[in-house]
Amino acid sequence: MRQTIVMGALLLAVALLIALPWFAPYFYLFIFTEILILGLFAVSFNLVFGFTGMLSFGHAAYFGMGAYTTAMLLLHLDWPLVYTLVAAMAFSGLLALVIGFFCVRLSEVYFAMLTLAFGMMVFTIAHSWRDVTNGSDGIAGFRISEFGLGLDLTLGNPAVYYHVTLAIVGIALLVLYLISRSSFGLILRAIRQNPERVAFCGLNVRSYRLASFTIAGTFAGLAGALIAPFLRVASPELMHWSMSAEPVLMSILGGTGYFLGPFAGAAIFVLLETWITSFTEAWMLFLGIVLALMVMFFRQGALGTLLDWWTNKHD
Repeated sequence: MRQTIVMGALLLAVALLIALPWFAPYFYLFIFTEILILGLFAVSFNLVFGFTGMLSFGHAAYFGMGAYTTAMLLLHLDWPLVYTLVAAMAFSGLLALVIGFFCVRLSEVYFAMLTLAFGMMVFTIAHSWRDVTNGSDGIAGFRISEFGLGLDLTLGNPAVYYHVTLAIVGIALLVLYLISRSSFGLILRAIRQNPERVAFCGLNVRSYRLASFTIAGTFAGLAGALIAPFLRVASPELMHWSMSAEPVLMSILGGTGYFLGPFAGAAIFVLLETWITSFTEAWMLFLGIVLALMVMFFRQGALGTLLDWWTNKHD
């Protein structure tokens, strides 16, 4: 019963998202494009946090790497967008592999602090290496000439870019879901629950953690590759530690125990921010109060609490 309800709600949500450009103004297209991108960012983070039990405070490094890779390839080589996305995933995954090699040797707060340190190192490089990254100004002025693969798409049209983002994010989420439901994903859950017992079974816990960390960084890079053409700029702020805090908050808001929980958290976060900023300049104060209340009273996240309430009501 519960799976049928969830599947029905998911299909309805997908149908509404596909039809959105046909009835919504451009303002909402921008909002929902941002939700899609940040939702993928949050879901990729949850592979490390919710599934493997590792709290990373440097996830924005791979998000920013994806953005910079796309921006630089579009600016200097004028590549089709689809090829820049692949390159962004490759470079972000490589960065995650290198950083993860050192970080997964530690656990708990030491792991979190080391990821934060590496994240701020990457941010500092992007902020200071002006000859390559243009420093604090970031990389702008690039254009999106074509998508590639023989598709004639006008990516400068917000509706077209929204549909492209929706399709890419949908495919990425499907891949991440299959990974989370595979035997690999089950081992990650076991590591989160009791890494010592997993080690006793003869499995290399460190290797699985590194694989999870690398995959998460790769898909965070894809999200970053989509945000650069959307914002028309790749700036160091995309790598800052405050950006790394956003997927943490989104995952907790939506529910780390559910695959789409972080995606729901991203939607709540972006919509709340948009709504509150329309009323007051002190939006961070009120946003903080609302989010604190949600975290306090929705212990399993918004999506988890809603699903549990619905299940208990119909038992």
